[in-house]
Amino acid sequence: MSRLTFFLTTLLIPLLTASALPAQDVLRLKVDSYDPQNTDKDSGWSIMKVKSDNLTTYSLMKNESGQKVIKAESDNAAGGLIYKTRIDPQKYPIIEWRWKVDSILKDGDLRKKEGDDYPARIYITFDYDKSNLSLGDRMKYSAVKTFTDYKVPLRALNYIWSNRAEKGTVVPNPFTDWVYMIAVQSGGKKTSNWIVETQNILEDYKKAFGEDPPDITGVAIMTDSDNTGGRTTAYYRDIIFKKKKSMMQPK
Repeated sequence: MSRLTFFLTTLLIPLLTASALPAQDVLRLKVDSYDPQNTDKDSGWSIMKVKSDNLTTYSLMKNESGQKVIKAESDNAAGGLIYKTRIDPQKYPIIEWRWKVDSILKDGDLRKKEGDDYPARIYITFDYDKSNLSLGDRMKYSAVKTFTDYKVPLRALNYIWSNRAEKGTVVPNPFTDWVYMIAVQSGGKKTSNWIVETQNILEDYKKAFGEDPPDITGVAIMTDSDNTGGRTTAYYRDIIFKKKKSMMQPK
C-alpha cells in the first residue's frame, strides 16, 4: 500500500480550487461548517477519497468543553478532509490550529515510504506554475499523471505529528520532493491533550523550497495509517490564518 500516500500527494490541487476571501486581519476555516452528510467537493469541507478499500472516517462531534470538532479515525486507512480557499501568504503568513491525538503510530517514519503515516497533519497546497518546473520535473510530472486523473500538487507543506522525528525537522516527503514534511509535534508525551500550534507559512516555505510562496490554494486535515497498518484517532479544531503572529487564547 506504499503508493497510496503518494497518490494522496497527487489529489489535492483540483479539489482545492480557489475561492476569494474578504480582506480582514484573521481568516478562519471553521470546522463546524463540515457536514458529514454533505461532502460536495465544490463547497466547504469535503472528503478526499483515495484508491483504497479503507478510508479514514471523519465525523463532527463536541469536545469536553462543548465546542464542535472534527474527529478522524484511521484503521489501516488513508484519506483527507479538504477545504477550498485562496490565501496570499504574504498577507497572511501565520497559521494557527488546535489538534489532539489519542496515540502515535509506532512504526511511523517521515523519511521512509513504508513509514509515511501520521496520526494528524495539516496539509497546505500552493498555486505553483508548472511552467516553472525543470525539464526533468516536467517529465516526472507527466509520468505521475499516468497514475491519476488529478492535477499534481507541485508545491505543498505538511505540518505533521511525527512518531520520532525531532520537532522542527523539515524534510522532503519520501515519495516526492514537491511536498515537504515539517514536524511540529513528536512522540507520545502530549497525546490526549489539546495542543495549539503556530507556524509561519512564509518562512517555512522559503526554508523548504528556497523561494517565496505563491498563493495558498487549499488546506486539508489528514489522519492516515495505511502504510504502517496502524490505528489512530485525532481531533481538529478551527484553523486560522493571521496577518501578525499571536497565540490563540484557550476557550
